[in-house]
Amino acid sequence: MRILIYGGGFNPPHLGHQAALNTAQKVLQPDRTLIIPDGMPPHKLLPELTPDADTRLRLCTLNFAGFPDTEISEIAIRRQGPCYMVDTLRLLRREYPKDELILLLGSDMLLTVDQWYQAGELLRQCSLAALCRRSGEGSALREKASELERRGVRVTLLEHEPFAVSSSKIRSLLPKRKGRDCLLSEVYAEIIRLRLYDAKPELAWLREQVPLLHKPKRVAHVLGCADTARKLAQRWGLDPDAAEEAGLLHDSTKRWTEEEQLSYCDRMGIALTEGERANPQLLHARTGAVFARERYGCPEEICDAIRWHTTGKPDMDLFEKVIYLADMIEPNRSYPGTEELRKLADEDLDRCMCRALQRSMDILHERNMQVYKDTLEACRWYESAYGN
Repeated sequence: MRILIYGGGFNPPHLGHQAALNTAQKVLQPDRTLIIPDGMPPHKLLPELTPDADTRLRLCTLNFAGFPDTEISEIAIRRQGPCYMVDTLRLLRREYPKDELILLLGSDMLLTVDQWYQAGELLRQCSLAALCRRSGEGSALREKASELERRGVRVTLLEHEPFAVSSSKIRSLLPKRKGRDCLLSEVYAEIIRLRLYDAKPELAWLREQVPLLHKPKRVAHVLGCADTARKLAQRWGLDPDAAEEAGLLHDSTKRWTEEEQLSYCDRMGIALTEGERANPQLLHARTGAVFARERYGCPEEICDAIRWHTTGKPDMDLFEKVIYLADMIEPNRSYPGTEELRKLADEDLDRCMCRALQRSMDILHERNMQVYKDTLEACRWYESAYGN
């Protein structure tokens, strides 16, 4: 049996790793492939913000799920102390004493492999396959391959188009709301869910989520709220990207039925008052805040704004006010008094909050709907502090 060994940091695993493996499997036709994420590198510390072993293994599982006869091995990542490839090969040789082990390398690794720790034993344990990643290095690789073959090491050179972005570059892009195009969609979604590497979601990606979360008739409102939140944040000195993120997710559970809302509350430990259970139209704010954290890894600032975007509360912070008002004055809203609120939102957020809460109370009364206590308390607080 021919076993291809593909080791590396995979921190995070990306499309370049997929492309490399695809090339290797097509040429080498292994019977089995082992993806082996590194443990502790022998000559350097793991990069800052490196996920724990379980998370790295899960990312690799997602990244390589579509490859045939391929499994993710814990043999290196669970090992204590410095992680040398020769130690990994020793362990594999015990499990596969008569099989051919083929170690997949980058071109730079091939040029230095005979300088690795206990290189002599390493090269006795396996054959090598090297990806030709950079133009102009073919002659150097062929020369090195010939040198190794004279020493009894079988070497296969694999022509391979290079992937321009490294894992370290992707790690630097993720906090800037970039890097999605370098990652498998499932890997990117998991990184965002856990906010690995201090990642923040690309706003274009979040906008793609909107039609998946909502009935078609609500999509325009959600996008309008996000755009308005962004403009208000810019006007009042807040992070416009964070405001747009909150706007895109503020109604994320609005589509759920009352039964689904209550079931989610019970499952996630969301304690509801009798008033909330009696007003099911309010539940999406509670569930939406938790959903935004659990599905998209949103920070507390965004979750809190989602939590209060429907009822309001006394003395809301600036970010909460921006999201509350964006929901109320986005361009698709046309109820009486909206233009007044839009003008006030540009002039005085607190006076606008006071008037918006009063308007919300009026609408509830007009519809013979019960006024929830949080809205009543918020309205009284703003009237006392900012009412005319």
